[in-house]
Amino acid sequence: MSPSWRATVGGIVALFLWSTLALLSTLAGPVPPFQLVSMAFALATLIAVGLWLWRRQPPMVVLRQPPGAWLLGVGGLFGYHFFYFLALRLAPPVEANLLNYLWPLLIVLFSAFLPGQRFRLRHLAGAVAGLGGAALLITGGGDASFSGRYVPGYAAAVVCGVIWAGYSVLNRRYKDVPSDAVGGFCGATALLALVFHLMFEETVYPVGWQWLAVALLGLGPVGAAFFVWDGACKHGDIRALGTLAYGVPLVSNGLLILAGRGHLSWQLAVAAALIIGGAILGAGDLMHRRRRKGPADAPASS
Repeated sequence: MSPSWRATVGGIVALFLWSTLALLSTLAGPVPPFQLVSMAFALATLIAVGLWLWRRQPPMVVLRQPPGAWLLGVGGLFGYHFFYFLALRLAPPVEANLLNYLWPLLIVLFSAFLPGQRFRLRHLAGAVAGLGGAALLITGGGDASFSGRYVPGYAAAVVCGVIWAGYSVLNRRYKDVPSDAVGGFCGATALLALVFHLMFEETVYPVGWQWLAVALLGLGPVGAAFFVWDGACKHGDIRALGTLAYGVPLVSNGLLILAGRGHLSWQLAVAAALIIGGAILGAGDLMHRRRRKGPADAPASS
């Protein structure tokens, strides 16, 4: 398996982990959003530090990265969550989520400016089809009623999408920064989220099994996902991942249905067709390239 293919598979794992975010967040109970982010990122940081020590990596060596990498890492992780929660406060959640989900499409567009990347219309077509499927899931088949009084919230949602797409694509500039450094970015994000929690929220502690949901958040969608996504953005097929990202709301809805917190509908079926069709369009050349390189990558028989 080539390094690029391995990194891309890691990105797909990150997308799957993010699809569990909605279910785990509902299971975590009424914990305020910034408090939940702080708790989950703090756990991810502790696990990262534990791995550094186990591998005998001095933490200060791992954290000694260029200022630009720190600005991009913390700005991406915390900036995304800050503007996402701000958008949900200032605009209806359906419209805010719809605008937020511009980020996979923006990844496909932004990646055209990366060295060695060729932009093809099928990548754009796949991303647009995926956006249509995501919109159908988010709106439930109804119309999104955009109102002028929610413009600040809409703007925050767009900024949120731009931040995550920019973070994902610009990470390519820091290929030499190890993904282990994401542990430091998670720690800074946890501290910033704690500050905003103390400023704007009332502390609510999880009870019983809710603690398990918080722990799983820190292990998965708000933990391991960011580490493997970092490697995927630096070494994987970023255009394919941008198109495949629209599978997140689809899988998320499927998990909610399996957990008895959602129901099957015609919107889900049509959305699945759009998202899967878009993925075939936008990421099909990934499989084609894999098949083409497969025989050449196989070890020669003696």
